[in-house]
Amino acid sequence: MNSRIMSATAGVLLLVAALTACAAPEPRPSSSPDAVGPRPTETTVPVTSPTPEVPDAELTCESMISAGTVAALADAGWTAETKEFVAGGVELTEGLLCFWADYTVASDHGQLYGWSAIGDSDAASVQAALLAEGWKREDGPDGVYFTEDPRYAMGTDDDGYGMTYLFGDGWVRLADTRQGLILIEWPR
Repeated sequence: MNSRIMSATAGVLLLVAALTACAAPEPRPSSSPDAVGPRPTETTVPVTSPTPEVPDAELTCESMISAGTVAALADAGWTAETKEFVAGGVELTEGLLCFWADYTVASDHGQLYGWSAIGDSDAASVQAALLAEGWKREDGPDGVYFTEDPRYAMGTDDDGYGMTYLFGDGWVRLADTRQGLILIEWPR
């Protein structure tokens, strides 16, 4: 496994621990006028559908991501454990957060994938909290992306993106990198 993946995985574990902590996050001090943070022109984007279309199949760690990804992770000896899915201080009880790793050895290497249905008010709350915490917002063809500031990311993908949320019409996805979002195929 290359060192970029190992570093990214270490970052994921630290971020998962931070996301599940009870205390509110401390604001990051910045001495730079170019620090990334909410800008007056940035706003949250409300989700337009209060009830997303959810398939009849059950959302599991294996059904959330592509079959090829599941096979590759299993071949590497990795299994999934579910974690509490909290984003921007909002617990997403209608979703699932999975951390894939080799739990037979002491390691901080793994991959994180999450999906949840989300209503308008929760989506707005999560997005506002992420902006306040310094996450970067970008509009894309698939929805609205919120990516952690790369200066604080433990690992990034080839395009420089670390942990990223993608908000769509009544749902949110999460992966340890923006490129990792393409592996989430839920709902099928």
